Formats: sequence, C-alpha cells, structure tokens
Amino acid sequence: MPSSALCRQMEKNARPLAPSDHVGFDSLPDQLVNKSTSQGFCFNILCIGETGIGKSTLMDTLFNTNFENSESSHFEPQLKLRAQTYDLQESSVRLKLTVVSTVGFGDQMNKQESYQHIVDYINTQFESHLQEELKIKRSLHNYHDSRVHACLYFIAPSGHSLKSLDLVTMKNLDSKVNIIPVIAKADTISKSELHKLKIKIMSELVSNGIQVYQFPVDDETVAKINANMNGHLPFAVVGSTDEVNMGNKTVKARQYPWGVVQVENETHCDFVKLREMLISVNMEDLREQTHTRHYELYRRCKLEEMGFKDMDSESKPVSVQQTYELKRQEFLAELQKREEEMKQNFVQRVKEKEAELKEAERELHVRYEQLKQLHTEETSELEEKRRMLEEEMSFFSKRKAAAELLNSQSLNNKKDKDRKNAGFW
Repeated sequence: MPSSALCRQMEKNARPLAPSDHVGFDSLPDQLVNKSTSQGFCFNILCIGETGIGKSTLMDTLFNTNFENSESSHFEPQLKLRAQTYDLQESSVRLKLTVVSTVGFGDQMNKQESYQHIVDYINTQFESHLQEELKIKRSLHNYHDSRVHACLYFIAPSGHSLKSLDLVTMKNLDSKVNIIPVIAKADTISKSELHKLKIKIMSELVSNGIQVYQFPVDDETVAKINANMNGHLPFAVVGSTDEVNMGNKTVKARQYPWGVVQVENETHCDFVKLREMLISVNMEDLREQTHTRHYELYRRCKLEEMGFKDMDSESKPVSVQQTYELKRQEFLAELQKREEEMKQNFVQRVKEKEAELKEAERELHVRYEQLKQLHTEETSELEEKRRMLEEEMSFFSKRKAAAELLNSQSLNNKKDKDRKNAGFW
C-alpha cells in the first residue's frame, strides 16, 4: 500500500481522545508567538523601477519613517543594486527590514543587462542560503536571511501599456520572487485612464504568461479580503511623507495648486490597500512562499545539476549517501580515465619528440659530413695553391739570382772596358 494511502487509512482509523483534565499543550501557539517575538523577524523588499519613479518615497511612506536615501541620476553606466538594512520596532515586535533598490534601471542602451543583474542578485541570495544549509556545522537560527521576499515592480503611468523591458524583466523574475505590480505616481492620470491602464496591464501579463503574486485565499480568515484585493491589482499608489492640515487633522498628502491628494485616502489611491496586503495581512505568506516555492525550485534545480535525485531509473528512493557514493565512483572513474588519457598523450608526445630529435640528429650528421667534405676539399685546394706559390717563389728566387749574377758580370765587363780605354789614352 502506498505511503499516502496508508496515512489516510491511519487517519480514518484514528480514535479521538479528549483529555480528562487540562494538560497544557493549548499554549503551544503562545509559545511560538513568544519565541518568534524574542527572535524578531526579517523581511526583504526588492524595488524595481526607473530612476525618479518614487521607490524611496513609497518605502518611507509604507513604514512611516525616513530611510537614508541618496539621489540617483539617469546617467549610470550600468545597473546597480543597493541594499540597505534597517532595524525597526513596532510595539514589542522587532523587524529587520532590507530594502534593495535598482539604481539606473532601464537607463542603459543594452536593456538585457538591467534585468540580468537583478536575476543574478536573487540567485546569489538563494545560493548563500543553500551553502549555509549544506554546511556540516550550520547556524540557521542566527543566519541573516537575505532572500528577497517581495518585489514591488513600479510601472510608469505614462503610456497605455507595459514597456518591453517590463515584460522581459517580470518574465525572468516570476519564478524567482513574489512580484507585486504597482502603478507609481497614480495621481498623474485620471480615474478612467487609470482603470483602463489596470485592465491593460493585467491583460498583457496574462497573455505573456507572467505570474504575479496572488494573495492567498485558502485561509478562511483572510480569504474574503484577499480575493477582493486580487481584483485591485496592480495597485495604483501615491507616496509622500509631507503632512498637510485637512480640517482638524493632519494627513500625509501631496499638495498641488489644484488640490490635495491624500495618501491614505482609498478614494484617491490604493496605498492603504498595498500597505495592508503587504505588511498587515500577507507578510508571513510572502516569506513562506519565498522559501517553499521560489527557493525550493532553485534548490531542486541546483541539486539536480550536481547530480542529486530522489528516485533512480527504476523509481526507487535514492538516499543522499547513495548519490554521493555513485558520484564519487563516477568522479574517480572519470579521474582515472583522464589520467590514462594524459599518460597516453604523454607517451605519444615523448615518442613524437624522440622522432623529432632523431630526425634533427640525422640532419646534423648529414650536415657535419657535408661540412667535413667541404673542409677537406678546401684544405686540398689550399695546399695545392701553397705548393704552386712555393714553386713560383723558388722560380722567382732563381731568376732573381740569375739576374743579379748577370748584372754583376755586366758591371765587371764594363769596368774592364773602362780600364782598357783609360790605358789607351
């Protein structure tokens, strides 16, 4: 019998047993609340939108504080992701909030680099968490979870549809993060235009197969309000930390020459709906969806890339130890194979080198014989020229001696003749 069917049979046969007196395990929810409250919570928000669309202002308005934000220009050479962490406290609940903002989103000529940097950032946070889980000595209880729990995607109110960059970015992110689309600066368009824009945006998301975060309706306590809020997506928001006096009360609003737009007035914008859905009602579900859906998908794909799997080819369970041993044997076999290949390559190269050396030696020997023969011939020729030179020198010496003798005889004859002539006179 399959395990699931066995469990259902056991549940069917289970007999409820009520304690005769108070035991105390009904305090477990209180224990969990106290433990969670003492440890605190973390929540990470990724804000994607072009420069100047109001990301920082909306964050300040959402959490009713003034975060330290520096202004960005439209001339960034590439997209930068700036993550800032803040410790907030409301009543006795502590929250470690991380706001990740995209600086220079969509300002570059190459739009692909914009969303690719975001994808890489989210994958890096998943990888950090996975590496912490795979450690032998883990410390997940005090590990700072940097995974992105919610992505507020800011849509510019200018135009009648989504930009191609918006579609491509959300398509590459919908399996990695909970996307909540918001129309920024919603006070710049009329009510009728805003309604048409919402319908157009949701239609384009559906037609392009982009899955945005849907508020859960499986919990009866929040099913009704979440189902109602799903029909208001994308939220049209206005952010402002400026306070304006309206009658006998002070409200957060944006004041214009023609009137005042109240941030927390639901007839003016959807800011209250966004804050309630994001923080008050569904923050824990966003954290849970990040872990059970997006992170588990990344973890499964990563482990499958590493060769780990739950079932073998025969649909039998495979333990991590079995997979490790199998991979170890495959690695050792591959290592041995590569070692043999390297040995064969080494032997082949040694043989080729020996053949090259022998050929070079043969060529040197031939060259040596040629030079030796040439030297012998030149030596013989030189000796012949030397012999001929010596003969010429000997012949020249003889001719010189004969000439000197002849010259001497000629001088003597001349002297005798001169003496005879002198005696005659």
